Amino acid sequence: MSAQAHETPSPRPARSRLDPQQRQSMILDSTAAIVARDGVSALSMERIGRAAGISKSLVYNYFPSLTDLLRQLLQRELRALRRLQAEAAGDARTFEGLVRAVTHVYLKYIEERGLIIERLQAEPSVSAIHDPTEYSRESAVAYLADVVVEHFDLPIEIARVATEISFGLPAAAGARLLHGTMTRDALEDMTVTMILGCITELKRDHLARQPLRSAEQVP
Repeated sequence: MSAQAHETPSPRPARSRLDPQQRQSMILDSTAAIVARDGVSALSMERIGRAAGISKSLVYNYFPSLTDLLRQLLQRELRALRRLQAEAAGDARTFEGLVRAVTHVYLKYIEERGLIIERLQAEPSVSAIHDPTEYSRESAVAYLADVVVEHFDLPIEIARVATEISFGLPAAAGARLLHGTMTRDALEDMTVTMILGCITELKRDHLARQPLRSAEQVP
C-alpha cells in the first residue's frame, strides 16, 4: 500500500460567521474589486455573490438591488477619500501646499484603488444621489472655493466655478496614472502646476477687467 493511501484528508476549515456589518463590507469590497478591474457593466448580483463566496440570494438580503449596492459603494468610497483629503488639507500651511496635499491623496487613492469612484459616477442611476455629510463633493467644493477667495481675492462665483473645474484635473491625472506612462510624482507636479496656473491667471484677468467695469459705470 502506498504512503499516499495512509494519508487522511485534511478537514475543511470551519466557515466563520460574520456579523451583518462585516458581511455587508465584504460584499462592497468584492464589488469594488470587480468595478476597478472590469467596470460597472461587468457586474451582476450573481457574480458579486461568487466573488464574495456567498449566494446571490444572500447578496439581495443586504442590498435590495444592484443600483442600491452601487450607490452605497460610491458613498463609502467618497467618504473615505474626502476624509483623507480633509485631513491632508488641514495640515497644509500654504495654498500650494493644500492643492498638493489634496492631489497627492487623490492620486495615491487611484493608484491603490483604481477608478472605482469615476466609473460609479459615470452611471446616472448611481451618481444621482445627495450626500449631506461633510464629505460630499458639494462640501469639498464650498470649502476649497472659500480658500481660493481668501488667497486670491476672487469673487465667490468665479472661485466656485474654478474649483469645480479644477476637480476634473486630478481625475484626468488619475486615469493617466493607471496607463503607467508617467509616475505619480510627475503627474502630481503637473496637476498642481495646472491648478495654480489656472487660478493665478483668473486673478490676473479679473484685475485687468476691473478698470473696464469701472469705466463702463461712469455716466
